[in-house]
Amino acid sequence: MEHGLATAVLCIAGGGITAQVIAARLRIPAIVLLLALGFLVGPVLGLMHPTRDFGESLRPLIGLAVAIVVFEGGLALDFRELRATGEGVLRLTAFALPVNFLLGTLAAHFIGGMLWGPAWVFGAILVVTGPTVILPLLRHARLERRSAAFLKWEAIVNDPVGAILTAVVIEILVGVPHGAGETQAVALALHLVEGVLVAGGLGVGFALLVAWAFRRDFVPETLKTPVLLALALVAYVVPNLLMHEAGLIGATVFGIALANRHVPGLGELRRFKEALVVLLVSCLFIVLTADLDLGVLNMLSMPILGLTAAILFAVRPAAIWLATLGSDLSRPERLFVGWIGPRGIVAAAVAGLAGPRLTEAGYAGGELIQPTVFAVIVATVILHGFSLRPLARKLGLSAAAETQRLAVVGASAWASDMVVSLHRAGVPVVLIDTYPGALHGARAAGVPTLQAELLSRHAEEGLADHPPDHLLAATRDGLYNALVCTRLGPELGRERVYQLAPSADHLLHEDTGVSRDTRGKVVGTGKIDFDALAGRHEAGWRFEVVPANTAVQTDAIGLLIIKTDGAVEFLSVDNERSAPEEGDRLLALAAPKVFRCDKMDEPSPAHA
Repeated sequence: MEHGLATAVLCIAGGGITAQVIAARLRIPAIVLLLALGFLVGPVLGLMHPTRDFGESLRPLIGLAVAIVVFEGGLALDFRELRATGEGVLRLTAFALPVNFLLGTLAAHFIGGMLWGPAWVFGAILVVTGPTVILPLLRHARLERRSAAFLKWEAIVNDPVGAILTAVVIEILVGVPHGAGETQAVALALHLVEGVLVAGGLGVGFALLVAWAFRRDFVPETLKTPVLLALALVAYVVPNLLMHEAGLIGATVFGIALANRHVPGLGELRRFKEALVVLLVSCLFIVLTADLDLGVLNMLSMPILGLTAAILFAVRPAAIWLATLGSDLSRPERLFVGWIGPRGIVAAAVAGLAGPRLTEAGYAGGELIQPTVFAVIVATVILHGFSLRPLARKLGLSAAAETQRLAVVGASAWASDMVVSLHRAGVPVVLIDTYPGALHGARAAGVPTLQAELLSRHAEEGLADHPPDHLLAATRDGLYNALVCTRLGPELGRERVYQLAPSADHLLHEDTGVSRDTRGKVVGTGKIDFDALAGRHEAGWRFEVVPANTAVQTDAIGLLIIKTDGAVEFLSVDNERSAPEEGDRLLALAAPKVFRCDKMDEPSPAHA
């Protein structure tokens, strides 16, 4: 027993994170690898069987993990997004959900051959789209902000609603006596209202409590994350005592309400919870897939496969199209949202509970619900995951090109000249400054600009339209540059944020200077500060983009390499030096007409 449990934990945790890393490197949806791994170690090789290995505690543990996942998803929802997407979000959550429910049920009965009882349950389960799948896809897809908000709000709001709907349908089929009259119907309605009100009230109450306590510093910094996780679990467990799956509403409402209280410091806590959710999602997908029975999977027939195809190509597109008639959604947005609807953890977890309960109640075909839902999950994850980015580009809903984008903070004269040179060289770049006059030259040259304080909420919203991959903090204030890099480092990656060298040499000292943890990588050799660049630019030096192996004047200042695949690689004392490859280009600041066409075998001094 102990050996089997250890093997299960190794397969779940180690295998899950390995799959996430491989997926990130290959730029493919991680869920695809997680499902494949779970199927391999479970039904195929038999290395683990979660129900056997974890016993009766498996389902409660899955429920608690799902609660944390939906709580973290709720933290991503900001009501300010509704200013641009309010009607669309309302259509996708209030109108599309019942249409999806009805069409899914009809498809399950007439195409999948299910009896009406299991068909109604199947239709209820499939109204959800999974934030555990949607949110990771959106992080890499670079959708324009409005379309991304549609998918994000629909997934997070519909998840608990779909779970509640499934619980109500099962209660009607199993818990309410056959032929029960008006009294039973009223009792069920009151039970539903009671569960929803308690869950919503608990979620809002906890959010107000956290905001009050955190702002008054009643909770030590080291305890803030444990407090949030504990309250999220309480918001899940207590409503579940009143009504099955009502806890998902409590956890989701807690996350949404807390996100919109704008508590200082919540960003750092959110990043920790995002990392925790990555681990939980990896484990959940492996566990639920490994728990499948090959014997049940063999029962999948052509009608079931036809039902899966109908859900993908008919049910969801038709539901979205009908629900958004006459709305402010454009035709490309309706087509895009109508196709993209991958199912995730909540659908899988609810299906694992619903099927056995229907079977125990004597409904024929109840055992097919779980494998059929998994067939839909696998099909949507693969097809929607791999088609999201190409379809967004085709419909004009991508926020940025595939090449890497650079954000430059500080619109000085030399920085404006630099971004114009990069723009003309085909490098996506955005220039950021608080003073509108400083941005005029770059804007006139066609460079995207953002007038905002980078550390403000307004800048965060503006960057959503031009999401950067790299950042260069290029203001005169070295400590402000370090602050900007520290703030953006966790989001972009600490290896992708750069700053000019501080004017005071001691600030870069290994022991007495600014710690590497609280600054960005320094551009150049550590001697290239703002005054050095500004002085040369005032003297007539200009930026040029030339082949990387072109010889340049000894005192020219090389700043970055533009790789053949569009990637940007800064020349930095904090990076390992490497010789440029054929086709790479160099951005350098040099005096007029210092570039020569003769080639050199060794990298020029500007690469130092």
